[in-house]
Amino acid sequence: MDTNHTFAVCAYKESEYLEECIQSLENQSVKSNIILTTSTPNDYIRGICEKHNLEMLVNNGEKGIGGDWNFAYNSAKTPLVTIAHQDDIYLENYLKEILDALENAKDPVIAFCHYAELRNAKQVFDNRLLRIKKLMLSPLSLRFNQNKKFFKRLVISYGNPICCPAVTYVKAKVGSSPFSNDFGSNIDWQQWERLSKLDGSFAYTSSQLMCHRVHEGSTTSELINDNSRTDEDYEMLLRFHSKPVAKFLIKPYSKGQESNQL
Repeated sequence: MDTNHTFAVCAYKESEYLEECIQSLENQSVKSNIILTTSTPNDYIRGICEKHNLEMLVNNGEKGIGGDWNFAYNSAKTPLVTIAHQDDIYLENYLKEILDALENAKDPVIAFCHYAELRNAKQVFDNRLLRIKKLMLSPLSLRFNQNKKFFKRLVISYGNPICCPAVTYVKAKVGSSPFSNDFGSNIDWQQWERLSKLDGSFAYTSSQLMCHRVHEGSTTSELINDNSRTDEDYEMLLRFHSKPVAKFLIKPYSKGQESNQL
């Protein structure tokens, strides 16, 4: 068992996918600590925790996505933490390969993998969006680029190719309570932009080691439906580009939001 790492599961309301997520963590080839956090305690979550011998840690502090992620992150008492989203699943070698990436990286800040999608209960390893994101991340496939600020910022300057639940954080580098509630959807992209300015590596493996579930009930889908996502995307693009360039980029980029719809 790797005692330096924790999977912190963020549970919300009564997701039918929660137990599948937990089972995928229990089935890792390298065993790790697992905790469950929630700001919506209920009998459904409590029952799953009892079944899997997990303590239900309740967030009574800051609410919102940023508050929930901070609570999950801070609740992990190990140097490394992965915030697992309740709808997603992790393939059995996720942690093994992430730990290998961290071991081989120079002063890592985060480690992450490429991902697949879950659509209508089917694992999808290849589609246009996944190919584009893999291409965007390709500079980090070369290990000597991973600790260079130019390349860390380059890969996130035209969009957000990093799948948030695929990321493992090195807490000594990232700091405590790293997430902000300024955004509803782009909390993760905002975080990568901040971390890209730090010294240290974005350790990356192009292996698809987890599956992100795409479904209509997700927070991302809700934000897309009321156009909040486009506004946030534009604000993030301004952190890398001038206004004319950001306005030019936002039109094709916003079309990519359709890939989050079934």
